[in-house]
Amino acid sequence: MPHFEIKLLEGKTEGQKQKLAEEVIKAAQSVIGFGDESYSVAIKDYSLQQWKEDIYPKHIQAEEERLYKKPGYTM
Repeated sequence: MPHFEIKLLEGKTEGQKQKLAEEVIKAAQSVIGFGDESYSVAIKDYSLQQWKEDIYPKHIQAEEERLYKKPGYTM
């Protein structure tokens, strides 16, 4: 049962978040299968300051070996 946790800079609308969740599920279904009932998606907003102090160093840099797509930016 796939569960996706998306960390996102604050400022996106609820509609954008809903569409993102739907598109993530569609993409995953096309690759790994499963029906809609098998998926869940959580989205958490972060300020730029939180991103710089927490997300980037602890969840991106520190887990670089697990990243399937690395960012094209540094902080």
